[in-house]
Amino acid sequence: MNLNITLDPILLRSFIAVADTGSFTRAAESTHLTQSTVSQQVRKLEAQFGCELLHRKGRYITPTLEGERVLSYARRILQMMNEAVAQTSVSAEQQKIRLGVPEDFATHAIMPTLAAFSNEYPGIRLEVKSGLCSDIWREFQRGDMDLALVKQRQGSVPGLVSWPEPLCWIDSLHSNNLDSQPIPLVTFPIGGLYRSEMAHTFDRLGRSWRLAYVSTSLSGVCCAVEAGFGISLLPRRLVTAEHRILTKQDGLPPVPDLELTLHAQDKLSAHSKILAERLISACNEICRQ
Repeated sequence: MNLNITLDPILLRSFIAVADTGSFTRAAESTHLTQSTVSQQVRKLEAQFGCELLHRKGRYITPTLEGERVLSYARRILQMMNEAVAQTSVSAEQQKIRLGVPEDFATHAIMPTLAAFSNEYPGIRLEVKSGLCSDIWREFQRGDMDLALVKQRQGSVPGLVSWPEPLCWIDSLHSNNLDSQPIPLVTFPIGGLYRSEMAHTFDRLGRSWRLAYVSTSLSGVCCAVEAGFGISLLPRRLVTAEHRILTKQDGLPPVPDLELTLHAQDKLSAHSKILAERLISACNEICRQ
């Protein structure tokens, strides 16, 4: 026998099928091959070993003494190959973590945390998506994200941890857009929590309004307010020196706080749990400011 032969798992499967069924015909049915193909594959395997592996006389085909030895190894080889494929598939799945975050948290707020995690675990493929919370939440519900940091109305959907997100009305430091008719608003596209709250507030006040600037970019909204394009409703922590906070004295009612909530799928990998802990720590610091 040539000791340098390479055992083909296809040949081993055909040999096992014949040994298990006792028939080339039944082996062909179980492997979805033709009887002649199964017979050829077993003959090829026997040629590699240099001996007969099957007793072909009689009603049932049975392994020879050498065939029984090969059969034992063949089962172990195929089992190990299946385990290798299964373990590799599980490992590959665990190496990817999908995270969704609001845009204002995808910039300077948690970038150091995400960068440090990626550097510490270079084998993990961290995929981060930022955007409107409504879009992130839909993807999380579809199972397309492992972790999702979203802003929502207080107490709406429980998550791992929640933090209050105080809101405030802002105008440019150098403008008074409340005196305009209609009042110009700077906001996000349809679907944003801030936008619907702004529209409902001015409708309740009986004040006409118009959309002066609409952007999916948080920095764009902040800059537009600074430039005097209009009034907006944003988290208090995002107010800059070029913004002026509007209060009840200006005729605008206070707005209920939102909450920032970290949501996680039921089954998380060990590394996803580590990332969740890091995000919780980072958000504790951010929301304390």
